[in-house]
Amino acid sequence: MSGLIKGKEVHFDENYLHVTLEDGRIISTPLSWYEPLQNASINELKNYTFICKGTGIEWEALDYHLNIEGMLLSTAEEAA
Repeated sequence: MSGLIKGKEVHFDENYLHVTLEDGRIISTPLSWYEPLQNASINELKNYTFICKGTGIEWEALDYHLNIEGMLLSTAEEAA
């Protein structure tokens, strides 16, 4: 992958993390793949920042970082 997959918005529901990309696509992965996010409050989840020119997401209060490209991997172990 080129590393140019950039996020625009982040949303959550009961089971999934949804990232809207700059090109309009939406990537959804199970929250269970990301234990710190699964255990976070809704306020903590909403408090994110895009980092690395939009290719990553940071939840500073949770000390957790997620590479958006990593969300495209096929298993929870690979995404971690």
